[in-house]
Amino acid sequence: MVCTMALLRALLSTARMIRHSPPLSAGLSADDAVLLDAPDERLSPALVAAALGEYEPAAELLAATRDSADWENRDRYLGRLVAFARGRDGWLVDWLAAAPRDPDALLVKAELSVRRAWESPARAERLREVGPLITAAADADPRDPVPWRLALDHARGTHATHTAFESLWEQAVRRSAHHYGCHVAALRYLSAAWYGSHRECFDFAEQAADALPDSLVQALPVRAAFDLLLDNQAAGRTTSVLEERIDAAADLAIKLSVAYRPGDPWPAEVRNLLAYVLLARGRWAEALHQFNLIGLHATSFPWSSVSEDALGRFLDARDGARLQVASLTPLRDRAGHGRPRGHYA
Repeated sequence: MVCTMALLRALLSTARMIRHSPPLSAGLSADDAVLLDAPDERLSPALVAAALGEYEPAAELLAATRDSADWENRDRYLGRLVAFARGRDGWLVDWLAAAPRDPDALLVKAELSVRRAWESPARAERLREVGPLITAAADADPRDPVPWRLALDHARGTHATHTAFESLWEQAVRRSAHHYGCHVAALRYLSAAWYGSHRECFDFAEQAADALPDSLVQALPVRAAFDLLLDNQAAGRTTSVLEERIDAAADLAIKLSVAYRPGDPWPAEVRNLLAYVLLARGRWAEALHQFNLIGLHATSFPWSSVSEDALGRFLDARDGARLQVASLTPLRDRAGHGRPRGHYA
């Protein structure tokens, strides 16, 4: 009898999947249309020009973010330009030759040098060598918080004490109290993998997220949740005493996601991260909704943390969410019960 019931449940699940899977695909972008880390309309010309060896569009882009104190986009564009420069930096060499004291060129140089130092077996020693480059970038424009985000990352790699880190943190938030990148750098320092614990991460993230509505800092708790889930997976753990905080972090990130339009590239990384956490918590329908909001904009983080093929992992996760929702949707829609529910934990 037990075997018969198990078989019946399996057959019903398969029938639901076959019936409901195609309609659930309607709101999702086609697999071959999804792009990984696609640049926005401001960044694209700068990357194309850099590929041609021309630095001027990148210089104009970063100068515009500095002039308008658009620190969030400045940090985001910096990261993408530096990622490109790691393989092809001729345009940056020319830029520094033409304008050796340009605050934007110095910032790109400092970030690139720090990333290369992180890849070295002698990481701490190499990072100490590039410290003056961060200082030069910070001195070039005292208003800019982005060099201080870089200084926080640098401090983590050089094993800075908590006191030294707190001093850098004070300088960072003095320039921009809610800068997302600086908060992420602090969260990494406090992580269990470095100099803190999961509880410290949640405490810091929740306190920061309570400060400003619709700011990306509200995604900090879901980043703390991701770190915990990843740590549990690596250790083979399936439960956590912090499960309530994980779900609360996901709920807060859902509210943040709603504040942005579907398909917006700006919150794409947060939505990708949120989708991962919701899947890990078995909240299939809510995860599927985030995939709909993500649209074409898959991001390397968090998928590259769990797979060498970030785009493939994203597409597999999206398919998994769709199939799970389909298998849990009743065959007949009775009194509205045929619609996917929000939480199947």
